[in-house]
Amino acid sequence: GMLGDGVAIIPSCGKIYAPCDGKVDTMFETGHAVSLVSDSGAEVLIHVGLETVSLNGGPFKVHCSSGDKVKKGKLLMEADLDAIRAAGLEIITPVVVCNADAYSSIQKTTDTDVTNEDVVITLDK
Repeated sequence: GMLGDGVAIIPSCGKIYAPCDGKVDTMFETGHAVSLVSDSGAEVLIHVGLETVSLNGGPFKVHCSSGDKVKKGKLLMEADLDAIRAAGLEIITPVVVCNADAYSSIQKTTDTDVTNEDVVITLDK
């Protein structure tokens, strides 16, 4: 909750897709995380795994760069989930709205299987 409000996803495959239309604010050098600014102004952080910055980019392959415009569903990065687990790290992936205080309400989908097509966070101004 320190960075904002959101959901945690346990990925079944290592492909991370844009959850919304917007712009890549920061693609982290190590490929373990990406921040986006949606076309509606939401600041979204996707962080693959916990403490994965320590892997220095090894299990990650990036498919976009800071400043890129993206559409919902665009492949942003790939992660070798087995390599992350082999390093003794968790693959749980927080998806956080960093400017959550700019919204009157945030609805989150929880305790369910989701696909890349599902909406897991809905924001109301």
